[in-house]
Amino acid sequence: MRTDEVGTTGKGLLRVEGLTAGHGKTLILEGVSFTVPAGGRLALLGRNGVGKTTTLATLVGQTTRHAGTIALDGVELGSLASSARAAAGLGYVPQTRDVFKSLTVEENLVTGLKGRPRSALEEAYALFPRLGERRRNGGGELSGGEQQMLSVARALLGKPTALLLDEPLEGLAPVICDQLMEALSRLDMTVVLVEQQVDRALDFADSVVFLDRGRVVHAGPAHQAKNDAALLERHLGVALAA
Repeated sequence: MRTDEVGTTGKGLLRVEGLTAGHGKTLILEGVSFTVPAGGRLALLGRNGVGKTTTLATLVGQTTRHAGTIALDGVELGSLASSARAAAGLGYVPQTRDVFKSLTVEENLVTGLKGRPRSALEEAYALFPRLGERRRNGGGELSGGEQQMLSVARALLGKPTALLLDEPLEGLAPVICDQLMEALSRLDMTVVLVEQQVDRALDFADSVVFLDRGRVVHAGPAHQAKNDAALLERHLGVALAA
């Protein structure tokens, strides 16, 4: 494990088995299963509309679960409210970022403390120094990259054992993508990453799951997938540059 890095817990075993879910009676996921070991990094990939965001939303209790189990360190989460899942150690950074634009950076971060002392904010500023520089600025005054840093930092202040990230690099300049992925690489916790920048996702992850039409169609080591042009073409319609 990356014991010299941020967020060391030794926990975070995430098991998803036979997950069938959607919105009301409309099914989007059918029988999705995967396991991420404590401290592991999973890239959840696929074309647009195949159920990646729905998978993360289902894990945090924002959809209708029809079947299957979700367990974090042996604790079944499927029947719990979203707030209880967060308390159990599940952190979530949605694609929409959900920054409070009327609050300052620091006030946004305080909402993520979950009873921890205010001094813990220094953890966020150490991970993302730009947030420290902008701590008095309003959330609505931040660039897209700064808002993403804020959203990630706020989730981390809650001390999750598993972090779910939905397209954190969307719309960001390459240099900001570099900074964000470098910070994420320093985390020592379980991470499930949905990301359209396939090369970055596969460089970051240990393992990969490809979805198609709400089902798992491939699972394996990330480095093998990155070097399998036929696999990438089949499930993503793209091939990575050499």
